[in-house]
Amino acid sequence: MTASGRAIIGSADWLLKTVNYEIIRGNTIWRFGLVLLVVLVTMAAGRIIQFAINSYAVRRAEKRGQSPLTLLLRSLANPIYVAVFAAGIFFAKVPLFFNDENGIRTAIGEGWTKLARVVLAIAAAYGLYRLVDVIEYYLNRLVGKSETKLDDMLVPIVRKALRVTIAIIAVLLISENILGANVRSLLLSAGVGGIAVALAAKDTIANFFGSITIFTDRPFQMGELVKIGEHRGPVEAVGFRSTRVRTLEGHLVTIPNSVIANTSVENIGKRPFIRRTSNITITYDSGHTKAKMAVEIIREVLNNVPEVNTDAEKPPRVYFSDFNDCSLNIYMSYWVRPADYWLYHQVNEQVNLEIMKRFEADQIEFAFPTQTLYVKKD
Repeated sequence: MTASGRAIIGSADWLLKTVNYEIIRGNTIWRFGLVLLVVLVTMAAGRIIQFAINSYAVRRAEKRGQSPLTLLLRSLANPIYVAVFAAGIFFAKVPLFFNDENGIRTAIGEGWTKLARVVLAIAAAYGLYRLVDVIEYYLNRLVGKSETKLDDMLVPIVRKALRVTIAIIAVLLISENILGANVRSLLLSAGVGGIAVALAAKDTIANFFGSITIFTDRPFQMGELVKIGEHRGPVEAVGFRSTRVRTLEGHLVTIPNSVIANTSVENIGKRPFIRRTSNITITYDSGHTKAKMAVEIIREVLNNVPEVNTDAEKPPRVYFSDFNDCSLNIYMSYWVRPADYWLYHQVNEQVNLEIMKRFEADQIEFAFPTQTLYVKKD
């Protein structure tokens, strides 16, 4: 080991011994016992107060239901325990002597007081952090009165934003006002780096503004069936960065909000009807009579299904439309209401089975691709 290294280690040992000596000098063992006793008593008192507050909140909730006062008590129970612990740290130094002419023990006493102030400030910030639950309670009641479900997703986002803001402000205030750190210079020095970070996080910023666009424009609601690009399914969650869509195959797709803001969104859940268009083909052997009969059968089947819209604006459409290569074509189009995706498939099944049943009864045959070959003999 070099001489400089031995000198540093020797200086550190001397400082440690000096500090320990300055603390112990004039403070007998029983005084340190009192310090430990004060800390234990305050911790026990904090736990008792915390338990009493939580028990009262539980009993009140069981009798009168959930209320703002109940949420307030539950939110402040843990911060009050931390505040009592901070008071215990402050009063624990009372049995000890910290005044000294060389200033070492005085600095230790000031550091002890500063530690108690930091813990107390953390308790206050923790209380504000937990009070966000009360704000969330009122926001849920407010958005519960609106018809849109998208507001329900906005509440947890506001809760997270408030808690992050409280945590950042608490760290800055404690650092500057109690610990004496020069926060302004740190923020100014971080400004240059912030530009680089902003450039690197441009996609995140774009997603954030995309989420604002979604919450202001409201192109869809929670649970509605949408088609975004190649993805089709109900919306499950909307966040600050992305939107989650559950496809009809069962897969969960996460789509960045910036993509949604710059892409056409097809809100299938907003349609009043679901339209079906189909071509039913029968054989050429059916002739004129059975072709006309097939058209009438299909019209009767559609008119007898309650879910098929029969209003004058969008009535069922059935026509003998074309002569195909291998069949006679009957065009069928109708609208199903309400616009329930699975009800739509049930109605289609009911219509298909009824048409097959009626065609079999009247001996009308469905066509399939056929080809006739004529062989010429010499």
